[in-house]
Amino acid sequence: MSAPFHTTDDRLPAYIRLRDTLAAQIAAGEWTAEQPIPSEAKLAKEYGLSVGTVRKSIDGLVGEGLLERRQGSGTYVKAPSFDATLFRFFQWREVDGSQLSIPSSKLIVRTRAPAPTEAAEALGTQDVIKIVRVRSLSDLPVLFEEIYIPASLFAGFETLSEDALGPLLYPIYFEQFGVLVKRATDDLTFGSADETVAKQLRLKTGDPLAVIHRTAFDIEHKPVEWRIARGSAAQFRYRSEIN
Repeated sequence: MSAPFHTTDDRLPAYIRLRDTLAAQIAAGEWTAEQPIPSEAKLAKEYGLSVGTVRKSIDGLVGEGLLERRQGSGTYVKAPSFDATLFRFFQWREVDGSQLSIPSSKLIVRTRAPAPTEAAEALGTQDVIKIVRVRSLSDLPVLFEEIYIPASLFAGFETLSEDALGPLLYPIYFEQFGVLVKRATDDLTFGSADETVAKQLRLKTGDPLAVIHRTAFDIEHKPVEWRIARGSAAQFRYRSEIN
C-alpha cells in the first residue's frame, strides 16, 4: 500500500501532491540539513509513483529553495542563510574595498513579553519572545534590532544557552525548533534615533535612521518572526535594477 499524500485533492497532478507532501515533512522537521532525504527511487516506491514524477517534485522544491542537490551525496534540506540580508541595504566595506563578513551580534534582551501592536498584528498573537540585539561590523555597531517570535513555536528559546546563539537566527530556528524560514518581506521607512538607539549605535539623538520592518514566513506561508531594524541613514544605500 502506498504512503498517503499530505493533500487528498485527487484533481491535483501527482507531482504537485508529492511536492506538497515533502514540503510538509520538511516543515515538520523530519529531515535536517545534515542528512539526505530518501532517494528518488525509494520515494517512488513509497508513494507508488514513477521516478520521473518524483524527480519533478524534487526539482520544484529545489527551485523554491527548500532542497539542494549535493553532487555525489544526495538531496538535502537547504539550510536557511539569508538572516544577514538586511546588510544589503547598508553598504559597508573593508579598507581594501571587499565586502565585510557576517556581522557579529550582542544580545541585550531575550525574554517572554507581550508583543507590541504591529508585531501582534503580523504574527497573530501577543504571546511572544522578545529579542533585542546590536549587530556590528568590524566592532562598529550598525544595526539595532528588536525581534519578536511566537512563544508557541519557540518554547524555551529564551532559556537557550548563549553558546547556542550565533549571529544568524534562522539556522537556530530550524535546527533547534524545526521552523524553516522560506521568505521574508521588508518594508523600509526613515526616522530619527531616540536616546536608546543613539546610545547603542554611537549616534546623536535625532540622527536620521533607516528603519526596516521585516516579517518572515515559513514554508507554509505562516508568519514566524517580526522584527524592526534601525541603522544610520548615512550608511544606507538602496539599489534597484529594472530590465
